[in-house]
Amino acid sequence: MSDRKILTVKFWNRTLRKIRDRIVTRLFDSRLGRDILISAIGPRVKTMTLDCGDHVLSFSPADYIGRKVFRKGHFERDHVDRLLTVLREHGLLRKGTVLLELGGNIGTQTTYFALSGVYRQIVAVEPDPRNFRLLSMNIADNGMQDRVTAINCAAGDREGQLDFYLNHKNHGKSSALRQSAGDEKISVPVRPVGRILDDIGVEAADIGLIWMDIEGYEPVAIRSMQALMARKVPLHMEFTPAFYGREQTSAFIGNLAGYYTECLAFFEDRTVPMKVVDLPVEGEQFDVLFLR
Repeated sequence: MSDRKILTVKFWNRTLRKIRDRIVTRLFDSRLGRDILISAIGPRVKTMTLDCGDHVLSFSPADYIGRKVFRKGHFERDHVDRLLTVLREHGLLRKGTVLLELGGNIGTQTTYFALSGVYRQIVAVEPDPRNFRLLSMNIADNGMQDRVTAINCAAGDREGQLDFYLNHKNHGKSSALRQSAGDEKISVPVRPVGRILDDIGVEAADIGLIWMDIEGYEPVAIRSMQALMARKVPLHMEFTPAFYGREQTSAFIGNLAGYYTECLAFFEDRTVPMKVVDLPVEGEQFDVLFLR
């Protein structure tokens, strides 16, 4: 082959590679492309870090929340924005107070709350050791060490150890309640909420919001939060009658109604103001904000 032909072949090879790279880059910068890419990552990749614009997040590509972050650039950040807006509208957004986050997971919502600048301190409680490792990384990588205190335990009604079940497909579904046959049982520390706050020098009067997402263990954790609920601290939580069962749901509502009268229920297609005593005792999961 002549030198001219060799140069021509090299030119077209380079041109085709550039065209291919542009097409692939555009594909993998789309929602579909990111979905294909994250689904194709093998088990040897344990952790990924994504630049999300105003912050970074490290996550497991094998985890449901991690995959959501990779595809969308966030995980339910709109829920945090919505909550802050609602609190502001109801005159309940107390700037400079402390956020108590029960179920910090890998620190997605922790980061969004910190970026809002509303709370002077965030106490993030997370029992899953896999999540806690990533929570600690995300706190450090985003320079939030002076604002976020991370505690590796479960929030409950006693001090000691607790059987805890790791979900390997969705780390956010790990819980003190076994949810599937494939869950792995481990033991984690459990502590009452009051004791957690005492040990880090946070008073009940300092708490401006409780954000709770602990996968069905809410009725137990709430037993150690009487001092906070007596102050009618706004409480946002996942509410899951299907987890609790009808009898326990009724008892749970009765307990909550002893402190709060009004709430907002966030369903998929609507937000419904209601009395706490009128919360449904059956049905699937939805978010609730207890107001006053």
